[in-house]
Amino acid sequence: MAPAGADATGLGAPAKGLPPEEMWRSGLATAAEIADGLAEFHGIARGRYEEIAGRPHRMADLSRRYLREMHLYPFDQDGSPAIALADPARQDAIHAVELALGARLPLCILSFEEIGLLFERAAQDAVPAGGVTVVETLEEDAAAGGSLQSIEDLARGAPVVRLIDDILERAVGMGATDVHLETGRDHLQVRLRVDGFLRRDQRLPFAMAAAVISRVKILAGLDIADRRLPQDGRANIRIGRAEADLRVAVMPTLYGETAVLRILLRDQRLLELGRIGMNERDRRAFEALLAEPHGVVVVTGPTGSGKTTTLATAVSMLNDPGRKIVTIEDPVEYQIAGIHQTQIKPSIGLTFASALRAFLRHDPDVIMVGEMRDRETAGIGIQAALTGHLVLTTLHTNTASDAVVRLIDMGVEPYLLGAALRGIVGQRLVRRLCERCKAPDPDMHETAAALAGRRGIRLPDAARFHRPVGCEACGQSGYRGRIGIFEVLPVDDALRSVIRRDPDPDIIAEEARARGMTSMLEDGLIKCASGLTSMDEVLRATG
Repeated sequence: MAPAGADATGLGAPAKGLPPEEMWRSGLATAAEIADGLAEFHGIARGRYEEIAGRPHRMADLSRRYLREMHLYPFDQDGSPAIALADPARQDAIHAVELALGARLPLCILSFEEIGLLFERAAQDAVPAGGVTVVETLEEDAAAGGSLQSIEDLARGAPVVRLIDDILERAVGMGATDVHLETGRDHLQVRLRVDGFLRRDQRLPFAMAAAVISRVKILAGLDIADRRLPQDGRANIRIGRAEADLRVAVMPTLYGETAVLRILLRDQRLLELGRIGMNERDRRAFEALLAEPHGVVVVTGPTGSGKTTTLATAVSMLNDPGRKIVTIEDPVEYQIAGIHQTQIKPSIGLTFASALRAFLRHDPDVIMVGEMRDRETAGIGIQAALTGHLVLTTLHTNTASDAVVRLIDMGVEPYLLGAALRGIVGQRLVRRLCERCKAPDPDMHETAAALAGRRGIRLPDAARFHRPVGCEACGQSGYRGRIGIFEVLPVDDALRSVIRRDPDPDIIAEEARARGMTSMLEDGLIKCASGLTSMDEVLRATG
């Protein structure tokens, strides 16, 4: 029995008050660290994944979805059932499985990631009663009739619903941001975008394509009868135990329709500066920018660099009953309670500029503009900042200092920009090294030191570089998950003078570094030296 107030994970004070699964998903500790701590705390054996993966499971007649949600994996141990689990505190779930299997069962602990991998293995071999797979059932049903009504019936039927549910659950389990359903000449290809790169998931028979796409359309409230024009929709669904917003885009192609499903998990824990990878110094600087009563704060980076997540995090931090916060987005990706969010609709004249102009009459304190796309939007945003509003927005530029020149190119006068601009955040996303398989790379220290010397960067004394290897947990890529690298450029009086006098990005960047700004390259090298990512990833992102 643990003493009162003890930390059940054995990972110290930050863990207290957080269930193990929340700790893992929030990134406070790795899945392996949590499993090791729980095994020691509860006095339960730490299982070996490779050994359990080689044994038959004992999930017949049990709900796999429930077992997966509870992270319980019954398996055969020398002819008798046993349970691998990730969180021993889930006593009700453990007792339910023991009752179903008719015995008290020996327990062992695996990590949350290892339990997920076991279910993925089991799903690949799953054959329902009667010996017919879900795919075979769908293929036979689809081949039985091709009319619109039969396809709609098939799309609403249990097999195709179960197939789409399985794909989405697998995508969430792998941390995928997008699901691609691509109709080819003779098959339907399913691909998942994981850590910014597409991976093949499975190939389905061509006869299933219409039913699968129709099911997606039904979820998103689209017209299943129209197969000639592109369609966009969205849905609020539950995937396993997670709530998610699903953004769906359907496009006709040569061999049929293709659909892309963007998965946005409704998890406010995702919107934390520590989780997206911002270090302590940059975090303090960013929080100081958000504490300004008025002005413009810009987040910059290319498409797919996490700008929207950073803005949503900022809005969540500012969200309290004492402020009115409005957002203008295209599209609304994170739905945040207490925030007034509007999606632009250019087809009816609701643009960033017109929505921003209208919102200024609603007495807002904070305005988030999804993107400064044109001169009119930039001009209205600057005026809003100068008249007492805090304006948060994004730009597509390579560095934080380039944002100044971009705004001036849009027609903002340097003297107005100097008065309104409070700070700029530049960012990129790099892939995290897989904790299960990364290997030390001492040879990289010399390369990194040479690069750091040329750029005037100081590496940590205890630098430990690692390289990707590849294992089952990371799909043989060597990476699992992503982390941000940042540069936060606060605009002080000296920089305002530079902006008014000579808005050159190199001079602005030099002045900012002289005042202690950490560049994205420097932040990336520090994360490399901490074993979080690889040199190749940082150089790819900062180029």
